[in-house]
Amino acid sequence: MTRIQAFLACVSVSVLSACAAAPDARIPLRGAVGQNVRLFDTRTAYGQFLAGQAALRDGKSKEAASLFEAASTLGDDPGVLAERSFTALVMSGEISRAAAIAPNGPDTPEAIKRLGVLTRVVEALAVGKGKDAQALLKSDPPGFPHQQAAALLAPWAAAAAGDKDGAIVQPALRGDKLVQFFGQQGQARLFERAKRYDEAETDYKALTSDTTTASIFTLDYGAFLERRNRQADAVALYDSALRAAPNDTGLLRARARAVAKGAPPAAPTLRQGAAEGLVACAATFAGERQTQFALAYLRLALRLDPDRDEAWVLVGDLLNQNQDSRGAIEAYGHVPPGAPHYASAQSKIAWAWNDLGDKAKALEVARAAAKAAPDDRDAQVALADLLRANSQWSESVAVLDPLIAREAASPDWRLFYLRAVALDQAGRWPDAERDLKKALELNPDEPELLNFLGYTWIDRNEHVPEALVMVQRAVLARPQSGAMLDSLGWAYYRLGDYKAAVEKLEGAVELEPGDPDVNGHLGDAYWRVGRKTEAQYQWRRVLTLEPDEKQKTEAEAKLKNGLAAAGPATTSTMAHN
Repeated sequence: MTRIQAFLACVSVSVLSACAAAPDARIPLRGAVGQNVRLFDTRTAYGQFLAGQAALRDGKSKEAASLFEAASTLGDDPGVLAERSFTALVMSGEISRAAAIAPNGPDTPEAIKRLGVLTRVVEALAVGKGKDAQALLKSDPPGFPHQQAAALLAPWAAAAAGDKDGAIVQPALRGDKLVQFFGQQGQARLFERAKRYDEAETDYKALTSDTTTASIFTLDYGAFLERRNRQADAVALYDSALRAAPNDTGLLRARARAVAKGAPPAAPTLRQGAAEGLVACAATFAGERQTQFALAYLRLALRLDPDRDEAWVLVGDLLNQNQDSRGAIEAYGHVPPGAPHYASAQSKIAWAWNDLGDKAKALEVARAAAKAAPDDRDAQVALADLLRANSQWSESVAVLDPLIAREAASPDWRLFYLRAVALDQAGRWPDAERDLKKALELNPDEPELLNFLGYTWIDRNEHVPEALVMVQRAVLARPQSGAMLDSLGWAYYRLGDYKAAVEKLEGAVELEPGDPDVNGHLGDAYWRVGRKTEAQYQWRRVLTLEPDEKQKTEAEAKLKNGLAAAGPATTSTMAHN
C-alpha cells in the first residue's frame, strides 16, 4: 500500500481559555483534586476543561469526553468546548454522540467541520440511512485531508441509497494510489454483490497481478473464488502467494479451508465494505505517524463494523503508543477466542500488562495464548520474546526450538537472533554463536546481527580484527546508534588504539548517556590515555545509572584500584582466529 502524506489538521490539544463558572453540587467532580489544585480548580468549567485537555493530550479520550461534558454542564459553553467534546467523542469511539453534536457554526474551524461531515456520513451509514449519507457526500463533501475517505465511501453510500449505477463507479483521485487500489477492491465487491461476477474477477485479477498490491488482496480474491465454488483455483492462488510468504498464517489458514472445501468467508455487507476503506486510510495515517487521525478513522470504521478484529488490534497498538496500556488491553480484548487475530491480540495484551509492571500477569496471558494456538507463529514468538525480557532464558529457548525446527525449510534470521540472545544470557555462548552465524548467513547485512556478534567477540577478546570490520559496517548503516558506536570504540580499545577508542566512546556516551556499560568503557579508555580523573568520574557515574551487580562490582573495583592491576588491554593474536 502506498503511504500518502497527510497532515494533522483538526485534533489540536493546545490549551485555550474558557469561562469559569460556579460549581454545581449536582455534578460529580472529575479530574485531579487536592495536590493538583494548584494547577487547576476541577470544580469549575475551566478546571474541567483543562483536565479534559490534559486527558486528551495523554490519549485518554474517554476520560477527556467526560471532562468536557462536565465543563459544558458546569458553565456556559465558550465554543471551544463543543469542538473538544466532539473530538474526544470521536477518539473514544462514541460516534453516535459525536455525530449528534458535530460543530458546524460560523466560528467553527474548517478542519473540525470537515471531520464532522465525515462523522455524520459514517453515522448515517451505520443506522441504514444510505440516502442521507450519499446526500451529505454530494452536498458537503469533506475536504482535505478526508478526500480519500470520501472517495472510498461514495460507492458504498450509493449502494446503501439504492443507486445501482453509482455503486459500481470506481472512485478516483488524481495520482492517489490508495484510492485507486482500494476503490478497485470496493468495485470488485460491489460487482459481486450485483452478481456481475466476471467484472468482479477482472478487478481482482488486476489487483493480484500487480506486485505492489498482490499481497494485500490475495485473500479477498481467494475468498471470492471459494464463494464461486472454485476451490481448486483458490488453492492455486494461495500456493502462488505462499511461495513468496511461506509462513503467512492467513494464507495457510485460507489454503487449508479451500482444500477441505470448508465454508468460505461471507461477502462483506455494505457497512463492512465501507469500513474497510476507512481502515485503509487509518493505516496510511498511522504510517505517516498521524496517530490521532489514524485512531479517529479506526473508531469510525468500528462504528460500521464493530466486529472488525484487525481494527481493534490497530486501536490497541495506537493506544499503546500513547502509553495508554489499559486502554490498549480493553481494545485487544474485543478480539474473540477462535478469531484469526486472537492469539496476536492476547500476546499484545501480555506485553501491555508487562508495561504496567504486572510481569506475572503478562507471562500468564502469553503462555495461555501460546497454548491456545500452538501452531500460531506470532503467539509463540511473542511468548519467547516476553520470556527473554523477563530473564526466563531457558524457557524462551524451549519455546523457540520447535518453531525453528518446524520452519527449517524456510528459516527466518529473526528467530535465530532471538534464540541467540536467550542462549547467550543462559550461559550457552557456543550455541548462541552458532545461531548468530546462521542468522548472518541468512541476512549478512543486518546491523543488529553484525553488532551483536561483533561486540560479543570483542568483549570476549576473540576474533577482534574480524569483529572490528563487522561493527564498522553496523555503524555505517546506523551512525546514530550509541550501542553500535560503543562496540566500535571497544574494538579499538581491545586493539590498543586508545586514542581512537576515546573518540568513538565519547560519541557513544553522547548518544547513550544513561548506559552503564558505555560509561564504563569510556572510563577505561580515559584511564589508558592518562586521563585518570575523568576515568574516575565515568566509573562513579556508572554507579548512579542503576547498574547490575556485575557492573557495580567492576566500577567499585576500578575506583579503588584503577586499571593498573589489569595489565594491557591489547590483543595481537586471538586464540580463535
